[in-house]
Parts: sequence; structure tokens; C-alpha cells
Amino acid sequence: MLKIGVFGVGHLGKIHLKCIQELEDIYQLVGFYDPDDATAIAVSKNTDVPRFDSLDTLLDAVDVVDIVAPTFAHFDLAKAALQKGKHIFIEKPLTKTPEEAEKLLFLQKKYPVKIQIGHVERFNPAFLAVNELELNPMFIEAHRLALFNPRGTDVSVVLDLMIHDLDIVLSLVPHKVTQIHASGVSVMSKTPDIANARIEFENGCVANFTASRMSLKNMRKVRLFQKDTYISMDFLNKTTDIARLFETTAKNLPPKEQLNELETHSGKKYLQFKQSQTVPVNAIKMELETLAQSILEDTTPKVGLQEGYRALKLAHDIVDAIRERGLTND
Repeated sequence: MLKIGVFGVGHLGKIHLKCIQELEDIYQLVGFYDPDDATAIAVSKNTDVPRFDSLDTLLDAVDVVDIVAPTFAHFDLAKAALQKGKHIFIEKPLTKTPEEAEKLLFLQKKYPVKIQIGHVERFNPAFLAVNELELNPMFIEAHRLALFNPRGTDVSVVLDLMIHDLDIVLSLVPHKVTQIHASGVSVMSKTPDIANARIEFENGCVANFTASRMSLKNMRKVRLFQKDTYISMDFLNKTTDIARLFETTAKNLPPKEQLNELETHSGKKYLQFKQSQTVPVNAIKMELETLAQSILEDTTPKVGLQEGYRALKLAHDIVDAIRERGLTND
């Protein structure tokens, strides 16, 4: 069993505490550290989880560190954990700046511990449903819209919301980014509250991202377009719709009752439309479970440090592109 400590018990940190307690066959929850006295006292009283007054004392008592502190503290906490040889889970975004993330990448070479980044949408049933498909998207649309919430407005909507979809797309398109075109508008805060980015990849794939925290409705969708296949992933409702074209002579055709004949410019084909069966999961519990698995089996974490860095770097490149156009108040 792995001994784990949580660093930061704000809104999300309390959720992590509960998830870890439910993973009692994998983790022993040793305690938490949070410098805010009011928050720490209340959490300790309500959860019966011990509060540690010292960062180093908790680090010395655990095998794994779960960092759910504000982003500005991620680097210092992760660095301290690395130097003590502790395995690490870090909520997204990985660090405040790409430069801090690069320092962690360098340190990991010296302290070869397991590090997983909390890009929770990788564990959304809508995304899990496409893991077994042969994917080669050439056009992608991502929309992540949210009602206004003052929490999180200290950073751009790109780092607050869009980064989820950046990570998803980077995991699907293993090619170098060649072009970035972006715009954004600051409405209620000093940083962009709505942003759009067009990303071009070396293989010719194009991805359009829209993120807004000023919407009248919530939406979290990613649509993939590739030869003979269209996939729509709804991360909010956790469903996935797939439309596929088959040659009439194709091997391993789906059952006839699932197919519709379709006349195309190249002749008759079969069209299959289906909604993938998704299984409800607790995504935070799942990502903590996969970290434990990577530690115990000495395998690569599901979302490693390099992947967290790639998403963070692309997010900052988009923010810089918006800033260069003079469209922000920061």
C-alpha cells in the first residue's frame, strides 16, 4: 500500500481527499498540508484527516504527493517532492510557466520518480470510448463553454479551460505544431474570458479551439473528422457518437441491421451511425489509480510530465499570440 499526502485542500483538494479515502486498498491517506489555517482546521475537523503543519514533515511521511494547491505553488512543491524521491500527482496546469515545467523535466532525469498530471478529461468516458479506434484526424473542432464563475479568472481562459482540449488533441495528433493563430477578448477580468485558436500540425491536421467562461450554457465537445469517419465526443454528457463509411466489399462489416446504403461520388457505400456505450467512472479516482499502477508495476504514467509540459507550452504560446494582437487587459 502506498502512503500518500495531499498538498492543498481547497475546493478540488477536498474532492481528492474523498477519492483517496475511497481507494483504501491502494492508498493510505497519511494527511494533508495547507498553509491556510481556517481552511485546514475546517477540513481536518470535517474529514478526520490529520493536518501537517510542516511541508517537509508530510513529505518525509509519504511515498506519493498529491499536489492540488494553486498553480503558482506547483513548481516549489513538486521540486521539494522530487528532491526527496517522492512520486507525484500534479493537477493541471502543470506549473505557472513552461520554464518551471522545463526545470521539473530536468530534475526528473536526476530523480526518476513517477509523475502524473491531472488532465482529467483523459479519463472521461467519452474519450475512453475512442481509445480502441484507429484515429488519424485531419480536422478537429473543440468547444468548451462555461457559465461565468469568478473562481479561476486569475488566469486566461486558455489556461483555465482550453488547456483540457489542447491536451486531448495533442494526445491524438502526435505531430509538431507548425502554426498558431489566436484571438481573445477580456470581458470581466484582466485576462481573456473568451478565446479562439487555430492550430496547424506538421502532418496537415488543423484544429480549431474555442473556450469561453462567459457563455449562457455549458458545452464541452470535441469533434474529429478523418477519412470515412466522423466522431463527436461530448465530455459534458459523457457520450460519443461515431459515423463511419464502409466499402461494400470491406471485410468484417458491422451487422447489416446497423448499416444504411449510401450513394457517393465513388459508388455505393455503407453508413454506420452509433453511439458508443460508455461506462460511468469517477475520473479523479481513475487517474489516481493509474498513478498507483505505474508506481507498483514500474510503467509509464498515463499522462506524464512531458505531456503536461506540451499542453502547458501550447497554451502559453496561444496566450502570447493573443497578447501580441493587443486584445487583452493584462
